[in-house]
Amino acid sequence: MKALVIGGTGATGKHLVQDLLQDDSTTEVHIFVRRQVNLSHPKLHVHVVDFEHPEQWADLVQGDAAFSCLGTSLKEAGSKEAQHRIDVDYQLSFARTARRNGVHTFALISAVGANVHSRLFYNRLKGEVEEGLKALQFGRTVILQPSFLNRGAKGRFREDVGMKVFKVLNRIGLLRRLRPITTEMLAARMLKLAKTLPDGLHTVTADAIHRA
Repeated sequence: MKALVIGGTGATGKHLVQDLLQDDSTTEVHIFVRRQVNLSHPKLHVHVVDFEHPEQWADLVQGDAAFSCLGTSLKEAGSKEAQHRIDVDYQLSFARTARRNGVHTFALISAVGANVHSRLFYNRLKGEVEEGLKALQFGRTVILQPSFLNRGAKGRFREDVGMKVFKVLNRIGLLRRLRPITTEMLAARMLKLAKTLPDGLHTVTADAIHRA
């Protein structure tokens, strides 16, 4: 498998890249990043690109499976417009390019509650990406909707608070299906599902990710 990855330097993406490099069935791993990374491996190909100009690197998006772990927070992006550009525009631009180039499988990390009609801005972003990806009709589309991510020391405030609340609720048996997931586990499940699910559209809920 020749794998293509965006968001490969993030909390989940870095684990996915390592999993792909260690996967015997993966022959090449191409990551598309905004700046050079300090990582070397015989299978790894690093492409430093400007996501604002996909036409400059579109011919590089050639492979069997594409993975998107790209995502940011409002605080990190600086504005809703900037967050939309990263979370929606960049991802769908990459997906459209992959589809035009004949990539068969596309796997996306979304989020629980993703809904284009949601009153919450973050959930609307995730819903918009999901709907855009579904419309492209890849041979195999895998959308993962994890609950709060356990990023370890690099956790985001919203996720850290959410995990503490859910841990309390989980102890008494409530909302267990929405329990947090480590970024390592999420990356492993993403790769496994992208390789083993049959062709078609698959939306994998938070609980189903744990059971995969």
